Amino acid sequence: MLEKFTWYKQSAYKWKGEGVTVYIDPWGLRDKEEPADVVFITHAHADHFEPEDIAKIRKGTTQFVAPRDVAEKLGGNVKAIKPGDSLDVAGIKFETVPAYSTVEHRLQTHPKSNNWVGYILSLDGHRYWFSGDGDPNPDIEKVKADVALICVGGDPYVMNATEAAGVVKKIKPQLAVPNHYGFVVGVASDGETFAKEAAPVKVQIMKPVNAFERTGAAAH
Repeated sequence: MLEKFTWYKQSAYKWKGEGVTVYIDPWGLRDKEEPADVVFITHAHADHFEPEDIAKIRKGTTQFVAPRDVAEKLGGNVKAIKPGDSLDVAGIKFETVPAYSTVEHRLQTHPKSNNWVGYILSLDGHRYWFSGDGDPNPDIEKVKADVALICVGGDPYVMNATEAAGVVKKIKPQLAVPNHYGFVVGVASDGETFAKEAAPVKVQIMKPVNAFERTGAAAH
């Protein structure tokens, strides 16, 4: 279910379908990438909304989907969304899921009031949930998806591998994929930690295009 995906770093992905190329939170792109038909942005932080990388894949007909604060900066063909939307863009059905912090010491990083999101994209008959950034919360614990691509990097910004494992055990996807670790926050081994703790949910650890930057033991 991941064969059409490329993972760049953090939460940045490309999905190459039949006649349509989709990017999610593009960051760390190579110089020559396929132009984007659709770009989904989860929120305004620089490791998810990177104008220089967007410029590499933008063409005249590229459609953007983003929360209002990001949409206002993008210009062009932009659909501003909020949590709880269910829409269709370039033939791709998607739903937006709230993404926000609930853990006391992380509340300021992704406040619920910002209306930032994750996305459930319907691609090739499967539902893929891209968590965006946040903590376990009642909204994401209701997600119905075949594949959960979930942030696991931990403090100071997002849920850690153990917390993310708790989420996927509740929502029971066919497959879970860790992201948002080994760059900026978290370490390269967080993927394995998540895989162990998420059992019996099946986990697939993808290899990023960019080399992990944070490979040492996590400080506790």
